[in-house]
Amino acid sequence: MRPFFKSKQDSSGDSNQNQDKNEQPSEFNRPETPLSKYLDVNVQMIKEMTGDSSDIIIRRLDQALGKPVHVAVIYTDGLADEQIINNSILKSLTQIQADADCSLDPPKQVLGWIKHRFLAIGQVTDIDTMKKLFDAILAGNTVILVDGTAKGISASSAGGEQRGVDEPQSQTVIRGPREGFTENLRINTSLIRRKIKNPNLWIVDRTIGRVTQTDVAVMYIHGIASEDVVQEILRRLDRIDIDSVLESGYIEEFIQDATFTPFPTLTNSERPDAIAGAILEGKVAILVDGSPFVLIAPITIFKLFQSSEDYYQKFDIATFLRLMRIIAFVFSMLLPSMYIAITTFHQQMLPTTLLISLAAQREGVPFPAFVEALAMEITFEVLREAGVRMPRAIGSAISIVGALVLGQAAVQAGLVSAAMVIIVAFTAIAGFVAPSVSLSNSARLLRFGFMLLAATLGLFGIIAGLMAMLIHLSGLRSFGIPYLIPLAPFSPSDQKDALVRVPWWAMLKRPTLISQKNIKRQKSIQKPSPSKDEQ
Repeated sequence: MRPFFKSKQDSSGDSNQNQDKNEQPSEFNRPETPLSKYLDVNVQMIKEMTGDSSDIIIRRLDQALGKPVHVAVIYTDGLADEQIINNSILKSLTQIQADADCSLDPPKQVLGWIKHRFLAIGQVTDIDTMKKLFDAILAGNTVILVDGTAKGISASSAGGEQRGVDEPQSQTVIRGPREGFTENLRINTSLIRRKIKNPNLWIVDRTIGRVTQTDVAVMYIHGIASEDVVQEILRRLDRIDIDSVLESGYIEEFIQDATFTPFPTLTNSERPDAIAGAILEGKVAILVDGSPFVLIAPITIFKLFQSSEDYYQKFDIATFLRLMRIIAFVFSMLLPSMYIAITTFHQQMLPTTLLISLAAQREGVPFPAFVEALAMEITFEVLREAGVRMPRAIGSAISIVGALVLGQAAVQAGLVSAAMVIIVAFTAIAGFVAPSVSLSNSARLLRFGFMLLAATLGLFGIIAGLMAMLIHLSGLRSFGIPYLIPLAPFSPSDQKDALVRVPWWAMLKRPTLISQKNIKRQKSIQKPSPSKDEQ
């Protein structure tokens, strides 16, 4: 970071005069300016630094607490709750008379009287610099300044219009809580605290973004989460130096372990129950103000196939669904490439009847199988993106009608075979089975690579690609945790909640390599059994 004041050596060179303006320190990086003891000076500085913005409300009072004291109440319209300001702040300042023993020198002590006796509000803090003043009012709080003292107080009054708690949009719920996170950080932390009523649920706050000053909260259970993982997450957050953070995706790219990998090393969720379950397993949640998507770290690839609903229904159904998701992921990644490899290089693997049927369908198709599959996959990706970007009322209709019309027209025109349409359609459907959208996106990217390998080397290329992918996965880490646990390294106790899920009464321990301490969930196996009377 460049110093604010230039030395003589720096100012003497001509190169410094041509320095880019973007590299010059802004007002946000300058040393903190202390408040003036003169109220008019402070008000003037606030107006100058905000460009006299219309949403910065400055209410002047010349008679406060029954005495001729000049007071300014400052807040941001839209971020602060005006009902709290009117009833708990302005009413206290204008209608309550000061006690008889109040000092005859108001500028020195009236601020303390306001803070300790007359302010009917919860959280109140002292401020003494312009930076703290702007941090307070831009967070929705109200600042009170008194003429004659170089200090002020900030009263909690955050409110304004915001989206309420609603059902999550990106993660549908069949069984389980139907509440989802909002864009308000404190509402999100409260949703988690309602599910984990334990004082060991700790929150560590950070402010990231030199311009946006975005609040970030790190939540974990002290005594269950690994302290090394927590400290590593905080260290990576403290290392971020950027102007703005508008969504949790900014944070994800800065703190993830591996950049050049299609697989996510962090995941996110809109569901408080999913985040609470991850925290109880020893993971760490990262909440970003302004985003309903909460990050979870560390993760493993098997956790990406698991859903919160797996723990709300019977273990046999949950196991079946888990295995089905894994099979669907493999299909979405490899099915087009397998079709290309078999129809191009390994026709002898097909039954004669099926081979004759495919040959008859491809008789009038002028393109090889790879070009045919590539064109259909790109067409589907375009249709899916168009369905997402179109208005919600017609987006799904456009994507469905477009797929049906284009697929049918392409088959009748002889550009693609009917079998290829079936392959691409089933591949697309299988891609939506995984609970994690980031994992589905990984399959979308890898699909094209495997198609290219199949078109050049056939099944040998696919096998080589799978081996390279497994080697890559074995080297991935998520905040020091191997990506393939509990299979590599193998952990016998963690197999109860990996590919399969055993009943709740049999899951005695948390994931051992993630929490590493206080790993017992239950004291002993509590297998249900009928009483003697029932027997």
